[in-house]
Amino acid sequence: MRRKDVVLMATVTSFEALERPSRSELRQFAELFEPLFAASSEEARRQAVAALSQCQTIPSAVAFFIASQPITISAPFIAASKCLDDQTLITIARTQGAAHARAIVRRENLSPMVIDALVGLRHAPEDVQAARVKPMVAKSQPDEAEDPARDEALRERLRAMAAHVVRPESDRLGLRTITAMQEALLVRFARNRESDLFATALADTLSASRWLAERIMLDISGHQLATTLKGIGMPRNEAMLILERLYHHLDELEGGVPQSEHLWDTLDADECGRRVEAWGRADRYTYEERRLTAAEPAANQPATLRTASSRS
Repeated sequence: MRRKDVVLMATVTSFEALERPSRSELRQFAELFEPLFAASSEEARRQAVAALSQCQTIPSAVAFFIASQPITISAPFIAASKCLDDQTLITIARTQGAAHARAIVRRENLSPMVIDALVGLRHAPEDVQAARVKPMVAKSQPDEAEDPARDEALRERLRAMAAHVVRPESDRLGLRTITAMQEALLVRFARNRESDLFATALADTLSASRWLAERIMLDISGHQLATTLKGIGMPRNEAMLILERLYHHLDELEGGVPQSEHLWDTLDADECGRRVEAWGRADRYTYEERRLTAAEPAANQPATLRTASSRS
C-alpha cells in the first residue's frame, strides 16, 4: 500500500509541474489517476485531492470523479477547484447529497445558475431529499450527518445569495430563449412592417396560439411586446428596431433618447420572463379548454350520426 501511495503522489506531483498540459498528457493522466487512486490509502487520496484542488487544468472526467468521492475526501476540491464548471457543480449537488452541497456553498463567486439550483434542491420535497441524502450519510463522518439547524442555516444563506445576486442578461436560468432563426424572422417582418407575418412568427417563438400573439401586439403602447421581447431574451438593438417599426411613437425622442429605450430600461428581465411564462401557461390552458369544448358536441352525438358524419 505504501508503494502505491508513493506512485499516486508522484503522478500527481508530475502533473502539477506541467504548466500547460497537452491533450495527450491530460488523457494519460486521466487513464492513470483513477486506478492509482483506487489502490491507495485514504490518507494518500486526501493529499492527492488537496494538491489537485489548486491545479488550473484537470481532465473533466477526473474532476467529476474526485467531486463524487465521499465528502471527507472531496470537500477541499469541491470548495476550491476552478476545474468544476457550473453544470458539474449542479450535478454533484443533486446526486451526492447535502454535505457536497454545503461544500459547494463555500466556493467563492458562485454563479446565479448554481445558486438557483442549490436553492431549488434545498426546497425539494422531503422524501426526495431523503433519497438524495441517504447514500451520503452512510459514507460521511458523524459531524457530516444531517443537522436540521445547519441545513436551515444553509437555506437562509442560499436565499440571501439568490436575492442579492446580479444576473447577466445572458443567464436565462431555464426561461424560454429566442433562437437565432426566430430572431431573424421577427426582425425581418418588423422592418417590413408585415404585422400579420410578425404575429405568426411571434406565436411560433412563444409556442403559443395566434390569439396570444395578436393580443400582445394590440397593446398600442408597445409595453406588452417589449415585455415579451425582453422576457424571451431578444438582444437590445434588435428589440429597439422591432418596437420602433411597429409602434411609431416609440421612435420619438424624449430627453434626447428614443422612447423605446426608456421603455426597455424600465423592464426587469427576470420579471418579464416570468410574465411571459405565465401568459404561455394561461394560453395553453385556454386553448385546451376551447378544444375540449369544441369536441363535446361531437362526442354527444348518437353513434350512427357520428359514423355518418365521419364518412362524409
